[in-house]
Amino acid sequence: MYSDSDLEAAVTAGALKEADVRSFRSFIAESQSTSLVDEEHFRLISGFNDIFVAIASVLLLVAIAWLGGDIAMWLGATGVAAASWGLAEYFTRVRRMAFPSILLLLSFVGGLFMAVAFGLIRPETADYGPGDERLVAGYISIAGVVAVAGAWFHWRRFHVPITIAAGAAAFVAALVGGIAVLTNGDIFDMQGVLHGMLLASGIAVFAFAMWWDMSDAKRETRRADVAFWLHLLAAPLIVHPIFAEIGVIDGALSVGGAILVIALYIAMAGIALAIDRRALMVSSLIYVLWALNGLFDRFGAVETNIALAALIIGSALLLLSAFWHNARALVVRPLPAGVKTRLPVVDTAAA
Repeated sequence: MYSDSDLEAAVTAGALKEADVRSFRSFIAESQSTSLVDEEHFRLISGFNDIFVAIASVLLLVAIAWLGGDIAMWLGATGVAAASWGLAEYFTRVRRMAFPSILLLLSFVGGLFMAVAFGLIRPETADYGPGDERLVAGYISIAGVVAVAGAWFHWRRFHVPITIAAGAAAFVAALVGGIAVLTNGDIFDMQGVLHGMLLASGIAVFAFAMWWDMSDAKRETRRADVAFWLHLLAAPLIVHPIFAEIGVIDGALSVGGAILVIALYIAMAGIALAIDRRALMVSSLIYVLWALNGLFDRFGAVETNIALAALIIGSALLLLSAFWHNARALVVRPLPAGVKTRLPVVDTAAA
């Protein structure tokens, strides 16, 4: 399987002509009776060798973390980060293997974050008590900043699309830690404020994702892949605090709250259709299932409530998937012209 990024690289290298690539995309779109934009293509696995290398890499990294962690937790995490970068030099930069590249990027950024955090916190020897939350939060904030820098250097070297999202996640962690320092750790006891901050972070990440998306409305370059991972990060940051405030998380969901969850999900579906990204819908599925389960429970369908909720949501999503392009057209066409020109194209003929 070849992604749009591979086709773009082939055109740049002169292996393919740009006109041939456009004809190929049009042919695939017509044969699948859909717009290629709507398919949200990105390369994950090109063959079983991707899975083979990914499994071997995970085994190696777990062993390094284990052996190094027996000496010091920060040392194990540092070993994971260093090994991840070294493996990426071959499997990402030379072999261009997508799935191993994603795993190695996550292990590098995560390993770097944990190395700094464990190195500063020293959980093996330190004895923290009440009142030390501010100090620990500061250490986490520093680890987040270092992870952001590591993600930036990794992006400059390897250009793995998920790198930007990983850096954004580290930045959010650094931001939360920094605000916790300023509030002396009280923010973790102020759930409403914490949820508001996470929501604001999610909206900011969403706006950042849209900036990448709007720069490639036809989704023919690596920028669309970067936007995909950013949307995947933004969705839970937006959805979780909203539904937590409604009462979904702590089980205090009322009938009115359940109806509000479903209404919000429909609104998110409209946004997902407009921007042609399914991440918002997928990330909030569990909350909608929980809300429907609560509604059926209130009306007496105790033994079958989960099955009924799954039946309704599953059927609706399959129907939407089958008519995604048509549904997008209904949502996008009434929008102002200035907005439509910045969204992914609906009509492939017009693209």
